[in-house]
Amino acid sequence: MRKILLLIAVVCALNASAQTEIDGIMMEKNVFCVGPMYGYSSWKNYWEGTLKRDNENLGTVSTSMFSVMGNYGVTRNLNLLFGLPYVKTKASAGQLKGLKGIQDFSFWIKWKAYSKKFGNGRLSLFAIGGYSMPASSYTADFLPMSIGLESKNLFIRGMADFQLDRWFATFSGAYVRRSNIKLDRDAYYTTEMHYTNEVKMPDALSFNFRAGYRDKGAFAEVVADNWTTLDGFDITRNNMPFPSNKMNATRIGLSFKYPMPFHPALSVVGNGFVTVAGRNMGQATSFAGGFFYVFDFSGKQKKETNKSKK
Repeated sequence: MRKILLLIAVVCALNASAQTEIDGIMMEKNVFCVGPMYGYSSWKNYWEGTLKRDNENLGTVSTSMFSVMGNYGVTRNLNLLFGLPYVKTKASAGQLKGLKGIQDFSFWIKWKAYSKKFGNGRLSLFAIGGYSMPASSYTADFLPMSIGLESKNLFIRGMADFQLDRWFATFSGAYVRRSNIKLDRDAYYTTEMHYTNEVKMPDALSFNFRAGYRDKGAFAEVVADNWTTLDGFDITRNNMPFPSNKMNATRIGLSFKYPMPFHPALSVVGNGFVTVAGRNMGQATSFAGGFFYVFDFSGKQKKETNKSKK
C-alpha cells in the first residue's frame, strides 16, 4: 500500500518544517528560502478497509523521499512555494519490486489576508491555493509499490493562526479536487466491472492543527493532521490496493526549525509522525529532515550591515 504512504507522506505532504503553505509563517518581500529534504516512512501493519492486519508477502513497506522545497516572498503578505520530490519504494518480503522516480511537482500561492493585534496576541487569517501534477510518467496502477497516484490536484485551503507572545496555535482545512487518471489496461474491477481505462478519483478533505513555541525564526510544535477521501471503496480481502480506494488517515507528530547561531540564514529542520488511525492505509512511522538557506534579495540586510560599520 504505497498510497498508504504516499498520500500521507506527500499529499500531506511534504509538510516538513520549513516555511510551508500549511503554517502561519511568511517570508519577507524579495526573500527566497530553499533547501533539500530527506524523508523515510515505513509500515508493516495496515488497515484493509477497517480490518487491521499485516501481510507476509509484503513484510515492511518503506518509502524514501528526496525533495527540494522553496518559498519566495513576493510581498510580506504574499508568498509563492514549490516542492519536487524523488520517491523510492521497497518491500522487505515477497516478489513485488519497488519503483523509483520523480513524483509530483507542487506549487502554492499563500496570502495573508488579515492580521490584527489583540493585546499581546495576534490573529492572522490566510487563503491558500495549490496545484500539483505528475512530473514524470510513472504508473499509479502498481500499489503498494507505485510512487504516486498520478492525478492532478487542486488545493483550496483556509487557515487561522494565533500567536500569544512566543506561543502559537494554527488550524487549517483544505478541499482537494482530484482529476481522473488513466491506466495501462482497458478494463478493471472495483465493486463492479469497468470497461474503460479511465478511473474517477475521489476528492478529499485535509485538516491540520499545530501548536507550540515560535521565536526569531525558530519553532518547535506538536502537529495533528487528517486526510479523508470523500468517496471510494475498501480494499477487498487479500487484494492489492487500487488508486480510487477510500484512503483515510490521522497522524500526530512533532516538528522543529532551528537557525544556526553562527549563520542565521542557514536552518536545520525536522519532523516525525506516526499514523494513529486509518482506513486502507498503512500504520506508518515517518521521519524527515533537511537544511534550508535564506537568500535576501531585498538589500535590507546589506544596508543594515553598512550602517553598522559607520
